Amino acid sequence: MTAFDGTLTWVGHSTFLLETGRGTRVLLEGFVDSCPTTPEELKGDGLGHLDLILVSHGHEDHVADVVAHQQRTGAQVAGMVELMGWFGSQGVAQDKRIDFNKGGTIEVAGLRITMVDARHSASTPDGAYAGEPAGFVIELENGYRIYFAGDTTVFGDMALIGELFAPDLALLPIGDHYTMGPRLAAKALELLRTKDVIGMHYGTFPPLTGRPTQLRELVATQLDVTVHELQPGESWTGVGATA
Repeated sequence: MTAFDGTLTWVGHSTFLLETGRGTRVLLEGFVDSCPTTPEELKGDGLGHLDLILVSHGHEDHVADVVAHQQRTGAQVAGMVELMGWFGSQGVAQDKRIDFNKGGTIEVAGLRITMVDARHSASTPDGAYAGEPAGFVIELENGYRIYFAGDTTVFGDMALIGELFAPDLALLPIGDHYTMGPRLAAKALELLRTKDVIGMHYGTFPPLTGRPTQLRELVATQLDVTVHELQPGESWTGVGATA
């Protein structure tokens, strides 16, 4: 089994900062300065340098601070074709946008990233069409694979994601109300067959009531999976949480 080589920090909500063992820095989603649970030390310049910003869909709690951090760092931004066109209208230069679509794989900054399906909705804050929501399978330089589900409910083809990519770690929404909650996330883990999972899209706003403890209880006697619980600002290095 390939070991995780890097540091994964939960910035808050569905946003993570991934730093690989070779120093590539990827922001997953872009709800940072606007997020009520993001620690102050991670806002603005606190995130440091970024090589890539990966965005799953166009809702405000995913795109609100993408442009600011792209222009601050010069990072490339990657995601759905139509969403990248919208970022162009927001000031992200063409040579900084990587547009692709479901089933497609890009290679950037030493990573292989495949866009996969997600079941959700996807317009931008100003109501523009942003294509469909998506998830990503991110293969690190050493072959370790992370499935970032984006905002989604469980769907049967998660079994195909598990079969085709065998992700080592899943980042799954568990908050309920706008995405799946713990019960459906437990079914997603059954389909994916990952060994490690970190929950996201919970605790930010009152309706998001799902919690990692609930997911842990649901899978404890049925699946060989470890549910890792982070607080915003905490990091996972393949072993446990660190402040």
